[in-house]
Amino acid sequence: MERAHSLLLNEEVCSQLGEHQRAEFVFEWLTHLKKLLPAADRADIKQNQRHLIEQLSGVLIGSPGPPTRWLLAHCLALLFRLGDPVPSSLLVERCNDIIRSKDDSPSGLPTRLAAVACLGALFEQLGRMLVGSFKDTLTNLLKAMKSAESQGRYEIMLSLEKILRGLGVSAMPCHRDVYKAARTCLTDRSTAVRCAAAKCLLELQREAAFLWTSELENMATLCFRAFEGSDYNVRVSVAKLLGTLLAAAVEPRQPTAPRQGGRGRSSLEEVMDLLSMGFLRGGAGFLRASGDMLKGTSSVGKDVRIGVTQACVVFVSTLGSTWLEANFPAFLSLLMELASHGRATQTPGDAVVTRCCVSFILRTTLGSLLGEKAQTNAAKQLCLAVAAQRRAIEAALTDGNIETRVSSADVSASQHVLVCCLLELGALIQGLGSTAAPLLTDSSTALLDTVVSVLLHPIASAYLAAAWCLRCVAMAMPSQGSLLLDRCSERLVALKSSPEAVAGYGAAVAALVAAVQHCPLGIPHTKGMVVLGLAEDLLRSASQNSRISLQRTQAGWLLVSSLITLGPAVVEHHLSRLLLLWRCVFPASLREQEMELRRGDYFTWQVTLEGRAGALCAMKNLLLHCRELVTDDIINRLLTPLACAVALLTKLPALVRSYGASVRSRSLVYRLRVYELLALLPPHNYQESFGLVMNQLVTDLSAQDNLNHPCSELTLLPPLCHHDDLPLVGPSLQDTDHRYIEKQLHGSSVGGGSLDNDTFSLCEKSDEAPAPLPPAVALTATTVCLFGALFPHIISAQRVKILEQFVETVNQLKGQRQQTVQTHVCAALCSLLKLQGGVRGSLGPEEVRSPALSLLTGALESVSPLLRCLAAEGLSRLVQVVGDPGFTVSVSLLCFDRLKTARDAASRSGYALALGALHRYTGGISSPQHLSTCLGVLFTLSQDSTSPEVQTWSLHSLSLVVDLSGGLYRAHAEPSFTLVLRLLLSAPPTHPEVHQSLGRCLHALITCLGPDLQGDGAAVSALRSSCLVGCGVMQTSPDSLVQTRSISCLQQLHMFSPPHVNLASLVPALCEILLDYSMLAHLCSSYLCLRRAVVACLRQLVQREALEVSSHAVTLVKELPRRDNTQLDVTIKEVGLEGALFTLLDRESDPGLRRDIQETLVHMMASSATSGKLGHWLKLCKDVLSATTDCRAPVEASQEDEEADPARDDDSSAFRARSESGGPFTALRWATRRFAMECVCRIIAQCEMADPAHFDVALAQERRLHESTDFLVLHLGDLVRMAFMAATDHSDQLRLAGLQTLLVIIRRFSTIPEPEFPGHVILEQYQANVGAALRPAFSADAPPDVTAKACQVCSAWIASGVVSDLRDLRRVHQLLASSLAKVQAGRDPSSQLYNEATATMETLAVLKAWAEVYIVAVQSSGQKESHDRTADLSLSSLANDGSGPESGGAGLLKLVQLDLSTLSRLWLAALQDYALLTLPQEYASQLPATGFVMSDDTPANLSRPATPTSMGHTSSVGGAKSPEDINADRLHLILGISVEFLCSPHSADQMENITSCLRALQALLDVSWPRAKIGNDQALSVELLSVLHRLMVTRESVSVQLAVLDLLQQIVTAAQEHVREKRHSAEVDDGAAEKETLPEFGEGRDTGGLIPGRSLVFGALELCLCVLVRKLPQLSPKLAGTSPTGPGGSVWSLTDSDCHLVSSALCVLSELPSVCSPEGSVSILPTVLYLLLGVLRELVHQPSTHTGSPVAAGSAGGAGLGSVVQAALQALKSIVTSPMSRQEKSRGAWNLLLRSAVNTLLGLWDAADSAVDQVSLLTALTVFLLSAGPDVCTVEPLHSLCLRRFTASMDAKDPLVVSRCHQLLTSVFQAPPAVAVPYIQALGPPLVRFLQKAERSRPQSPEELQGVLEAVRAMEALVQAADESQRPQLAAILLPLLISFLLDENALGSAPAASRSLHEAALKDLMRLGPQHSAVFRSLIASSPHLKSRLEAAVKGNQESLNAKASSANAASRSAAKSSPSITLKTNFL
Repeated sequence: MERAHSLLLNEEVCSQLGEHQRAEFVFEWLTHLKKLLPAADRADIKQNQRHLIEQLSGVLIGSPGPPTRWLLAHCLALLFRLGDPVPSSLLVERCNDIIRSKDDSPSGLPTRLAAVACLGALFEQLGRMLVGSFKDTLTNLLKAMKSAESQGRYEIMLSLEKILRGLGVSAMPCHRDVYKAARTCLTDRSTAVRCAAAKCLLELQREAAFLWTSELENMATLCFRAFEGSDYNVRVSVAKLLGTLLAAAVEPRQPTAPRQGGRGRSSLEEVMDLLSMGFLRGGAGFLRASGDMLKGTSSVGKDVRIGVTQACVVFVSTLGSTWLEANFPAFLSLLMELASHGRATQTPGDAVVTRCCVSFILRTTLGSLLGEKAQTNAAKQLCLAVAAQRRAIEAALTDGNIETRVSSADVSASQHVLVCCLLELGALIQGLGSTAAPLLTDSSTALLDTVVSVLLHPIASAYLAAAWCLRCVAMAMPSQGSLLLDRCSERLVALKSSPEAVAGYGAAVAALVAAVQHCPLGIPHTKGMVVLGLAEDLLRSASQNSRISLQRTQAGWLLVSSLITLGPAVVEHHLSRLLLLWRCVFPASLREQEMELRRGDYFTWQVTLEGRAGALCAMKNLLLHCRELVTDDIINRLLTPLACAVALLTKLPALVRSYGASVRSRSLVYRLRVYELLALLPPHNYQESFGLVMNQLVTDLSAQDNLNHPCSELTLLPPLCHHDDLPLVGPSLQDTDHRYIEKQLHGSSVGGGSLDNDTFSLCEKSDEAPAPLPPAVALTATTVCLFGALFPHIISAQRVKILEQFVETVNQLKGQRQQTVQTHVCAALCSLLKLQGGVRGSLGPEEVRSPALSLLTGALESVSPLLRCLAAEGLSRLVQVVGDPGFTVSVSLLCFDRLKTARDAASRSGYALALGALHRYTGGISSPQHLSTCLGVLFTLSQDSTSPEVQTWSLHSLSLVVDLSGGLYRAHAEPSFTLVLRLLLSAPPTHPEVHQSLGRCLHALITCLGPDLQGDGAAVSALRSSCLVGCGVMQTSPDSLVQTRSISCLQQLHMFSPPHVNLASLVPALCEILLDYSMLAHLCSSYLCLRRAVVACLRQLVQREALEVSSHAVTLVKELPRRDNTQLDVTIKEVGLEGALFTLLDRESDPGLRRDIQETLVHMMASSATSGKLGHWLKLCKDVLSATTDCRAPVEASQEDEEADPARDDDSSAFRARSESGGPFTALRWATRRFAMECVCRIIAQCEMADPAHFDVALAQERRLHESTDFLVLHLGDLVRMAFMAATDHSDQLRLAGLQTLLVIIRRFSTIPEPEFPGHVILEQYQANVGAALRPAFSADAPPDVTAKACQVCSAWIASGVVSDLRDLRRVHQLLASSLAKVQAGRDPSSQLYNEATATMETLAVLKAWAEVYIVAVQSSGQKESHDRTADLSLSSLANDGSGPESGGAGLLKLVQLDLSTLSRLWLAALQDYALLTLPQEYASQLPATGFVMSDDTPANLSRPATPTSMGHTSSVGGAKSPEDINADRLHLILGISVEFLCSPHSADQMENITSCLRALQALLDVSWPRAKIGNDQALSVELLSVLHRLMVTRESVSVQLAVLDLLQQIVTAAQEHVREKRHSAEVDDGAAEKETLPEFGEGRDTGGLIPGRSLVFGALELCLCVLVRKLPQLSPKLAGTSPTGPGGSVWSLTDSDCHLVSSALCVLSELPSVCSPEGSVSILPTVLYLLLGVLRELVHQPSTHTGSPVAAGSAGGAGLGSVVQAALQALKSIVTSPMSRQEKSRGAWNLLLRSAVNTLLGLWDAADSAVDQVSLLTALTVFLLSAGPDVCTVEPLHSLCLRRFTASMDAKDPLVVSRCHQLLTSVFQAPPAVAVPYIQALGPPLVRFLQKAERSRPQSPEELQGVLEAVRAMEALVQAADESQRPQLAAILLPLLISFLLDENALGSAPAASRSLHEAALKDLMRLGPQHSAVFRSLIASSPHLKSRLEAAVKGNQESLNAKASSANAASRSAAKSSPSITLKTNFL
């Protein structure tokens, strides 16, 4: 294929290829040429032009296929346009000759068609250059058309369209000729020709004004005739033509002079008259129609009505939203005339179709074209229309004058108008949501009054529509639900004696109660009781007055059914009353029922059947909505009523015979209800009635008398067919935008769906108005369903008999009746097989197979395509259920045989499909032989061009075979590709269904090859290029479904082999479809599936290459030619593809498509929001948010807005389709704006994971200077403004999203400082916005969920500390205070609007917000005071402590204190209620009967001030109990709730809740009283520890683990305090005399044993061990060598937080011995010491890379590890100094253990492979020496080892070690003599030697200097430690050493810094020590002149440097120098 990529055709290659490959090669070359020509150099083109024309002409006469001919035509035209245009006229001549030629050979036709296509393309591209040959060409084409077959007519029409487009106004002279030709084609028998003619006329009307002036009526009639017998595509095309013409007539695009007899502009009335004429009379002329009218036979086909409806929608859409807004009242009244016209509503079926059509027009225009403001106005108009109808009827009904009395016809006509208006009104209100609130308050329309007044209408459909409308109001504005419910209930009670009122208000109450399913806020609990009371009352009184018995019965059961939809929580309270009602309505036993049948007349039976049907419906609802309540016990209590209900079925025919038609309709409904209920019940519950029910079902399915109600195939069969096969039936089953009315086309003769068919459908859960089918149709569908459920449960013999009876019945009948029975029977059989296949059930004995097979094969030969699809699905299920491979083979052989013999298309297509579907449920095709046979048959069938139907079905079947054979199919891939491509290139475009099946095959083949398509081999690349060629062919197809297939194929290809899909051509193609098609309210692509495919493909592309996709989309728009509707082009130019997607999202209503668009946007955002397009995305979201037509700006924003937009108050400015000021979007709906708000939150979340500069102003500003990136923090103003706009909107959903965004902003940005104003944060400047955004949420009418969210934002704002000034805080604080007041006031039950749960949610939100504020207040004021606050510190002292200017924290505390008494009561109450509700079921009896504390409004008296723990829970409420008891209760309450929460398994996602719970417990233990309580109660402490241990193991969050350890520390402290207290009190009681006999307190008592599970110490040890071993696995002998949590496997990989955890654990360990008794302490000491020394071992063994102590080590964890070392040493010290080591009972054992510990410690020096941190080890050793006493350390051999360690350290190379060693010696020398003396004796001499060495080699570095100075300190300590007698001798050693450190003047100047410092330090020491040892000093100076001179020189030098000092200092030094003695010492001590 690569060889085809050249400018000229490679003829050499081409000649070597076979015929089919040549066609593919040529197509590929032309595709390449089409892209190459526009990019090539002009000179190049001209040079090769002659050769190219020859080659292209060669293709032209080589009989090319349809795609090739269109591509060829395009390339030829391009060539002349870009090259030399002159020879083009020759080509035109040549084409005309070809068309004239009479060549009738098979190859002649494609050539002729190609010539026609070439003419069209040449004229389109070259236009007026060819105007000379235009006349001849046109004449030639029109002449050729007369003899052409359908393909020719189709191609000529398309060609004419292009010629007209190219010539424009120049074609004027021939417009009439074209018009005449197109007229005949518009009613052609071929649908494709009709579509082409419609396109041609659409092009013609651009220039030919006569089409929409003088010829308008003729055109309209013509279009109506074109609708007759049309298919979906024709209706769409012709409707587009007619709608455009009518729009042009109303608003001409060009001024037209009125001709004689003609006219210029038409009025809206005239146009609507034309449409009405089509709707009422169809396309017949006047005479024919009037003749039919006289005969009374006139009926207009549904297809015409549906076509007219679509045309009307196009008409309005073309005129646009502005026109619709201005003319809606007139348009509405004309539409209503149509709806109420007698001829449109002759039969109930007609009436339903008419209503659907009118509703569709309203829904499509108002729903898609108008923004929210305009929709509100439209709703007002609808309301006025309803009111007008209502007034007319009322006036007439009350008027006594017989002449003016309204006839019943008028009343029934009014119902249709009312239904259409009310359903649309409901839909509008539901779409508007809470933004529709102003509609209800507008007194001019009085919407609610108007709708409620319709409830009294005498006709069901009208009052049911009104009830539905009220339900929509309640769904859109939940606050209205309760009010409307009360209003309707009151009216129902008041007007109980009026039949109309009972029916109407009953329906309204039921609809309102059912609306609660959609409203999470619910209705008050009491309303359920009211509704049930009403229902009981109605049912009880039904028999009192026969005039209203029926209405009361129906209304009563309707209310019960709606009550049940409230769900189990409500229904379980009323279940006993419901059971009683059910028992009463049915006879008590079957005998009573027999007696009943002998009594009664037709009326009582009507009422009885109505009542029982209602009761059964209520039971059905119970099973649907409250399944968990339906226990076996309940079912048993319903069995008698059920048995009676079933038994009555057999008696119905007799009743119908006795009482005639009046009972027949009721009996139908009754049967329907029985079946519906039985289908939901498990069959074993009604086992004894099986035979009876089954007989009834068989009769219903096949009896003769039931054939009068033929059930529509389209309602019955599609759910049973396989979803993939349905496209074979045609586009009518596709999801299109016209699905709503297209469904009406196939409605049964009984009529379509309408609310009045089943009043109970008001209770269903659905967003759209339900349209239940007529009872007869619904009955058949339910019968089919029940048959499937019941059949497997009857005895085998009976099963065979039933199926054989079915076969017999079908064979006996003929014609239409046979097809009806066949449909019913096959549907029942398939329903059975589907159910059994789903549960792996069996069918019964082998004898069942034969009749089942015979039924299905019969259906496979049916003329109905749907029935064939059903039969194929049934066969595949039959094979699955039988599960016998032999049977499967025999069925497939049967299909092969029949295919050989069958001649008719229906049978062949049926069996072909069966071949493919057969293995669908048996695991696919596994036999290669079977696969080959199948393919042989299907390949042959799919090439049978005489029957497109067979081709379509067999290709579809082929695609199934490819799917089902998986890897086996690889061998057949190449021939399949060849076949598919050959057919794609040759199949005529007039049969798009063949192309659709080909597309399916291609898709299946791509999937089959899968990732193999990435390969490089020649074979693979050939297959890949075949795929691309196939997709290319389908992309050029005129049929939308084929294009859909091509897009999904390319998407699949992109998934498996991304590099080979060219995005540069695919993305523009996708966007072009979106642009083209999303314009005219979806009418250009009525194919929803095409838009779905485009968006799904985009979604996949942007996941990988979002930026590429965006750039391709924008380049496309720049290159696009001008079109009439350019709004979306503008959108893309301004805001890119993402903006266009937002617009599309706003228009689309299909949920799946909306979801895909949203996901596409999210992926695009994810890839580009943080990279470079952050500003672009934020601006886009802001534009979307501000695109509202709403003039009622929120109050807060009004000032700035008015300045910004002076035209604000001018209404018209908001109505222009594109306002000048507004951004690229106009009037977007709230749902789109809410999505934009969610996008903003997503962007913030993405930035958090990206660059830190997004949240740092200084960094962001600095980076902006150097690089062109964008940072979030620079857009903070926009973020706040967007959140404000959303939070103050009229839509509650948008408000919630806005408040959520505000919360995210506050949390993320509250800590970011403002660089320009140090000490301030950036959010401070937005205080006003935040306050203003929050205020509306606290208004009285704000919904509770909004208020709850606002409370959360309030507390976050106050707690964030952004605002410190008290005055500013007060604003937000007041909002919270107002909500608290609301909570305190409680709810007046009568004024309650929502469910109690909603009130509780709001209350809890308020209390939580206050708690958060209070915690922050206490913490911030606590930071300002000292931290150790005692518990009895009362609030007053706390508050008055801020004596200076009031700070934020203290001021905040003051604000909270005002309400603290109330708050603490409410907090406690909430906790108490929560605790009661979480009690297990067995304690239910203890719950308070009347309600909980939360709802109890009596204020409790506060007996003492509350203590400020951060929970505020220790305030005390006085009562009968003592304060001590009350506090104890509360403590246990709080602990119980906390422990229960921390143990609950569902707390996985609530990290912040876990931490706040732990914080609360910490706060509790900060206070001494609770601490004492917990210390006192060991079991409680142990339980807490086990919960904490579990948390530590299951939660990885660092904050949780740290909080756990803090709590552990507090619990251990509490235990310590308790033990200390007990010991102290025991000592005081017993006196000090009998110390020995003291009882031992603490754990372990006398034995020292600790019991796991009961011991606090054991629990604490477990927890500490858990932490230590997780962070340092080497501690555990088992885990040593495994890597810990960190990457490196050593202590050096610990993070700072890990270090923190380890330190805390060590600290707790060291406290444990003090909680034990002496024996207990002995038993835990080994463990504690082992762990401590183990940690120390890990810390001191440094890896070779680290040197020096951990504190000095430069590693990342350095600082953290230093803290761990400190903690370890501190813990050692605590243990060694523990009082237990000195207790008599334990002293010996302790000493032994401590000696072992010292021994272990000494062993740590010998590290084999790594350096040792000697400093830490020496320090640890010193801790033992100083704290453990001589008994431990002076024992040999420990003593000598210790000395050796010290000596070694003194000689160490590392100066740091040396200095630290000397420091430690100082402290050892100062120890008690028992320890110090041996060390002084051993280490004194080395110390002196060290100092002498320092004199010789002076210290060079600061570290060495430090060592020398520390040695001097040690020497000093040694002197001090000696006896008085020994000191002079030692001083005499020290002083000369010091003098020897002094330098003379010369040396001082040049000496290094370290020596100088030593000199100064020595001089200072001499000055200090000289006076202390004056005698020694004098003698020393006297005896050594050189020492004296050195000292004098130093003093002199020092004095000179200090001359500026005070004179007293000089005097002192002088006297010291003078008084030095003059005796010199002879002896040299050194």
